Amino acid sequence: MRCILISDTHIEKGEIPQYLSAIIEDYDLIVHAGDFSSLAFYKALESTGKLRAVHGNSDEKELRKLLPEELIFEVEGVKIGIVHQGALSIVDTAPIKYKALEMGVNILVFGHLHRPIIEKNDVLLICPGSPTKPRMSDPCAVELVIDNGSVSTKLIEITGQSCSYIDFSRKLGEK
Repeated sequence: MRCILISDTHIEKGEIPQYLSAIIEDYDLIVHAGDFSSLAFYKALESTGKLRAVHGNSDEKELRKLLPEELIFEVEGVKIGIVHQGALSIVDTAPIKYKALEMGVNILVFGHLHRPIIEKNDVLLICPGSPTKPRMSDPCAVELVIDNGSVSTKLIEITGQSCSYIDFSRKLGEK
């Protein structure tokens, strides 16, 4: 099964942007780790029939009532968990690792940081970053492929607005 992992989209409109739509149509499952922002955008993703999601801290009140804070599901014998918050920084993933162990999952997808992390220890921890509002990174998502219990990941670069700091630092090298 091919899954696209996203988080922190912060989209107010009730439509999927073309650059994101072109990517997610190629996947069997969309995993969103919260901060859709609007119920309208959540419904647009839900209409694909491929969505598994949790709410984030910036989601509308109705969305926080509709979606759980954490979710566990299984794909081909691999237990996957989703939460929004959990890692306090990109350098200290211990709290999110313990959350994954507490949930009893093989993979934990989380958001909130707006930049990607893929870390394998006792469990596979994945923060897909943000395809629309990145921080200290380019817009991105993560591809997760599960084939007969074997798991592989790949960072997917997405065309869109980069973090302003990244844009600034690239200009420093220009003459």
